[in-house]
Amino acid sequence: MSEVLQTWFDRAQAQGPSLPGARAPWLANARQRSLDRFMAEGWPTTRHKDWRHTSLAFLQQQKFDGSRGTPSGFDLEALRQGQNGHWMVFVDGRFEAGLSRIGSLPEGVRIAPLAQVLAGDAGQLEASLGQAEEGGSPAALNLALAADGAYVELAARTSLDEPLHLVHIAAGAGAASFPRSVVLLGQGASATLVEHYLGSAGSFTLTNTVLRGRLERDARLTHLKVQQEHVEAFHLASVDIQQDEGSTYESHSISFGARLARNDIATRFNGRHCHALLNGLFYADGRRHVDHHTCIDHARPDSTSHEYYRGILSDSAQGVFTGRIQVRQGADGTDAIQRSDNLLLSRTARVTSQPELEIYADDVKCAHGATVGQIDEESLFYLRSRGLSEAHAHGVMTYAFAAQALQRIALEPMRRRVAATVRALLPGGSLLGDIA
Repeated sequence: MSEVLQTWFDRAQAQGPSLPGARAPWLANARQRSLDRFMAEGWPTTRHKDWRHTSLAFLQQQKFDGSRGTPSGFDLEALRQGQNGHWMVFVDGRFEAGLSRIGSLPEGVRIAPLAQVLAGDAGQLEASLGQAEEGGSPAALNLALAADGAYVELAARTSLDEPLHLVHIAAGAGAASFPRSVVLLGQGASATLVEHYLGSAGSFTLTNTVLRGRLERDARLTHLKVQQEHVEAFHLASVDIQQDEGSTYESHSISFGARLARNDIATRFNGRHCHALLNGLFYADGRRHVDHHTCIDHARPDSTSHEYYRGILSDSAQGVFTGRIQVRQGADGTDAIQRSDNLLLSRTARVTSQPELEIYADDVKCAHGATVGQIDEESLFYLRSRGLSEAHAHGVMTYAFAAQALQRIALEPMRRRVAATVRALLPGGSLLGDIA
């Protein structure tokens, strides 16, 4: 056992008795099984098929402590920008009631910190937390060490009238956080969930986050995630959604920060007439690395999935997209579309796109495509001939590429906010003005 792995083992053993739900035997057993799995497998390496293009070698050498920081320098009111909705703020993986604002909730809607739910009646979460952990060894470590997160439950035919914002702030120097959220939507229920991941510069941090969701018949979940952690951060995320008949899951994964960001997103259709939209946009510069790994499991007939990812990379940044579509035997009537489009702003930027189709049914319609290219010189020449500077022309072309992903975000305040962030990040973007 390596010294770093021993550190994680010691931390789990020391924190175990004080973690929420420690007195529930099923949860203690689930945490121990997850820890055992992580200790046996360790962090994934490039020898693992799903991690072939993403190395955690540097992360494996780091020791993180359990210290918590304070969110100094964060203007949470500016983050809200006057938006309505419910806001839960987590600092280094733990709920901060003083910074949060949860308004009046409709009957049948429950929003609470996961630690509070586990401290009360942990048994109600056994179906969500007590099963064998999927998603790889990072997700297993999350279950072993998760201290808090969000618990969202909507009864049948209820709707969350305003978006729920989960703000995760990595504030402590050398801190490692393991937020875990559970979203349960009853039959015909609907909700919009927005996750913000932020961090302060100056030290290495690790965010290892997990979200597990269950959508019952005809339920609808819109899920927007914006990752803007600092340049020395490591961000590992696992999302797993189980969909019943007629349900809809809409995911928008926006990644602009972190030294290394890995996003695993999986959804499984457990009934007919399900739909999933997986929409993603990422930007990386310097030597940063961004990896999206998706899996859509068409386990039942007559369902649809649309998947669109766009990446923009400059300097010596690296991007990875692996999209897996599984169409199981008997899943006739499947209609699946997948696209990965990437724009390289330098000769040293790199991207790997890897579509994977596993089709075991006959009556299906599946299509995929991937492109990697640079800004078209003729288009640049045209814009410059109309009086635009070279920087302005580059900004127009690059933003136009990103805008196709932004247009799929129906929540207008967040679409405009993400658009403003894109303009601030992209070369020449500051010249574009206020467009969305």
